[in-house]
Amino acid sequence: MSHIPEQSAADSLAKGLLEVRRLKARYGPIEVLHGLALSVDKGQLVSLVGANGAGKTTLLRVLSGVHPASEGTVMFGGQDISRVSSHARVSLGICQAPEGRQVFGPMSVEDNLLLGAYRRRNAQLSERMEQVYLLFPVLKEKRRLLAGTLSGGQQQMLAIGRAPMGEPQLLLLDEPSLGLAPLFVAEILQVIDRLREQGMTILLVEQNARAALAMADFGYVVETGRIVKSGSGRELLGSDDVRRAYLGM
Repeated sequence: MSHIPEQSAADSLAKGLLEVRRLKARYGPIEVLHGLALSVDKGQLVSLVGANGAGKTTLLRVLSGVHPASEGTVMFGGQDISRVSSHARVSLGICQAPEGRQVFGPMSVEDNLLLGAYRRRNAQLSERMEQVYLLFPVLKEKRRLLAGTLSGGQQQMLAIGRAPMGEPQLLLLDEPSLGLAPLFVAEILQVIDRLREQGMTILLVEQNARAALAMADFGYVVETGRIVKSGSGRELLGSDDVRRAYLGM
């Protein structure tokens, strides 16, 4: 795959809800993002695909503010948030469902969901809770149970359902189907597609590249901390390079 020149990639970005320009990030002396540039427009589902260790999760951590950028700019809604704290980004409307579920096991399912709304406790709280229960009916059935008693798939539903409770302008999803049985994978992906249809803006990192690109309005291929290919989901699915590298074809 040929690399996209960093300068031209940044300059060609359309004005979107999220714009990332020449972004770099490090773990100690090791640079893992190398001048990365991308854009997400309001209402889009954008998928990031690439091998393990390519930098996809680090990118989401930088966007949510839990890992610092060493260089570059993150623009959100026209505002430079490159140095804004993670909790302030939640207030601005950036919510993340992290890799590995990370639910609060000793707390009830319902209390886990309420934690997602800790900065959005307004009159619509019960309505948002019901919307999550419509997406994941099993969570309503088990709302009084401790989250730690749920199956792995149900915990992933809870982790994803918690994020919309914060009324996100941008939802960051990191490997939502990782380690799940096929039945749960299909259900999780259907819910993500439903959220997209409802107009939610989503940046998705997903190991199932075929499914991620099939539902994506736009996609980026990440290799060793760089964007090496981009296009509509359909274009990337049809790319011989992408098919050979990530789709096993």
